[in-house]
Amino acid sequence: MRKGQAEKRDIAPDLKYKNPTVAKFINYLMHGGKKSVAEKVVYGAFDIVEKETKKNPITVFDEALNNVSPAQEVKSRRKGGANYQVPIPVRMERRSFLAMNWIIAAARAKTGSAMDKRLAAELITASNNEGAAIKRKEDMQRMAQANKAFAHFR
Repeated sequence: MRKGQAEKRDIAPDLKYKNPTVAKFINYLMHGGKKSVAEKVVYGAFDIVEKETKKNPITVFDEALNNVSPAQEVKSRRKGGANYQVPIPVRMERRSFLAMNWIIAAARAKTGSAMDKRLAAELITASNNEGAAIKRKEDMQRMAQANKAFAHFR
């Protein structure tokens, strides 16, 4: 028997910037429980962002997340023997999850340099509305727009 949904835990803010969103990003970046390695990568990327853009890295980070987060996504629904891609609005928690995951995936997909440099480059390009993460968001939005006729299956 299910006992209901687990309650949301409050996430402690990160040590350097005292920002819970950055702490969440560090947790998503972490591999194999190595949080200190993930922190070094994120803080190193933020230092590079600050050097290159001459802006506060937190504002660049927030701008990148806002630019990458999608408004709509498609969900597969089965109706009368056919599968339809139904566009649905994205909840706020899922928006931030998708944005962070896409930025991390785009940085990991690049090769040739250290992870902090790749992450910094992806954050800068995402804050300028460019890059692989933005392309992924636009693809999802395009798919939702194309399947708008099936919105009544929601």
